[in-house]
Amino acid sequence: MTGRRVLVTGATGFIGRQTLAPLCRAGADVHAITRGAAPPAVPGVTWHRADVKDRAAVGALIAAVRPADLLHLAWYVDPALYLTSLENVPWVGATLDLIDTFGRHGGQRVVAAGTSAEYDPSRGACSERETPLVPATLYAACKRAVHEALAGWAAQTGASAAWGRVFFLYGPGEAPGRLVPQLVRAGLAGRPFALRYPDQVRDYMHVADAGAALAALLGSDVRGPVNIASGDGVSLAHVAAEVGNCLGAPVVLGPRAPGTDLVPSIVADVSRLRHEVGFAPHYTLTEGLRDTVSWWRVHNDPVLT
Repeated sequence: MTGRRVLVTGATGFIGRQTLAPLCRAGADVHAITRGAAPPAVPGVTWHRADVKDRAAVGALIAAVRPADLLHLAWYVDPALYLTSLENVPWVGATLDLIDTFGRHGGQRVVAAGTSAEYDPSRGACSERETPLVPATLYAACKRAVHEALAGWAAQTGASAAWGRVFFLYGPGEAPGRLVPQLVRAGLAGRPFALRYPDQVRDYMHVADAGAALAALLGSDVRGPVNIASGDGVSLAHVAAEVGNCLGAPVVLGPRAPGTDLVPSIVADVSRLRHEVGFAPHYTLTEGLRDTVSWWRVHNDPVLT
């Protein structure tokens, strides 16, 4: 990627900020968009203020920067609402406008973030080439719609495009209401945590590895969907036990809430990521949770715990 100009949207987000350093290390000329949040200090990154949903502002920015590559991560991400919120709908149009403008100004390669929720997980390990797509939420349906439009755009224009289907992430800076932060904060406060489905199996990846994987995907010539995941399934009870080990005291699990687990296992086939992109995660689950617990020891607000 040496010398290639890259534009990153969602660059101050949980995943986005983890892509910047890997892109810089790869030699890219990195330009990043922030809507208003104070951008992190990353040497070599040029910041631009714009709202991705403001078509005129984005058009002017792309016309000025003229990136060769686009890493599109911006989306509606309220942890409590994003799965069903109608805010997903305008992001479909905003994303397609962004891609169209990027292409009209000479853009050559797009990588955008999808979701594991596009898959039908009842068919075993989720494979890009074999697992049916059956999005069960508005969020997943909107992501699938963008992927299909992106694939059609690339085929018609001759541009290069890849779709990173992101699975389950954790790490420093994650929203407090997500599972791993809740486990850590409960452990720090010494209070029980009600883990609804302890036997549920999920494919967890440290967010820094996810950011590096997306950067590697952008720098490759791989096209189409690629799973961004560890490829290792782990029970939520095991995640809780590992968090306790990192804290030095077990996380006490409260009573299991009643209910039926409709999706007991979601794990990725990571063959494309490993063998075609050539990426392997840096963190084991234990190392990643240790890093996460260390971050929360510093940043936890006892008033909110």
